[in-house]
Amino acid sequence: MTEIHKEEILSGEEVEILQEIMNIAFGKSAADLADVIDTHVVLNIPFINVMQVTDLPVYIREHVKDYMNISIVEQHFWGCFKGDALLVFSSGSGKELIRILQHGDQADMESDPVEILERETLMEVGNILIGACVGKVAELLRDVVTYTPPLIILERYYEDAISDNHFSPDKTAIVLKTDFSFTDGNVTGLLFLITSNDSIQWLKEALRVFISQYE
Repeated sequence: MTEIHKEEILSGEEVEILQEIMNIAFGKSAADLADVIDTHVVLNIPFINVMQVTDLPVYIREHVKDYMNISIVEQHFWGCFKGDALLVFSSGSGKELIRILQHGDQADMESDPVEILERETLMEVGNILIGACVGKVAELLRDVVTYTPPLIILERYYEDAISDNHFSPDKTAIVLKTDFSFTDGNVTGLLFLITSNDSIQWLKEALRVFISQYE
């Protein structure tokens, strides 16, 4: 299949508008998470990339620290804006998040297996970040989205976590990526929003409507 380049899907202006919308959305995500865990969350300005979904394992290998084993919070969302949100953490992040969220006191560690605590903690962080981010994007683009419950993939080899058949191989992914980190702990993650081809034309029109408000 011929590779589809970013400029063939989104114009330079559309990319800039979408990046600004994502900056607002991720700011909302950081604020919501900080309210819950009472620690400052640092989010870098997001940037947009376009690739085949089968290229995601290579992309993760090049951009995720300690990429060999990763944990993922995956959540599907539906609306005019639809797709998959993937919150990707490097190895060991689940245990560090337990400590940051103060779930790791001795009583909890004795009553619940660490794996269960990791899953619950990753789900809590994922629900907040994905929900606030996708919800804000939908709000700014005058859309309403619904979600499936998140799926937790815990400490799995990166090529198995996102295998070639994880998504339809002919799907082109608009990847909206930002880095985030916690000042109270050594955790860094990447959030990808992968929109399907069906969303592209709607997205282009929604971006045109959005920017027309300021012209």
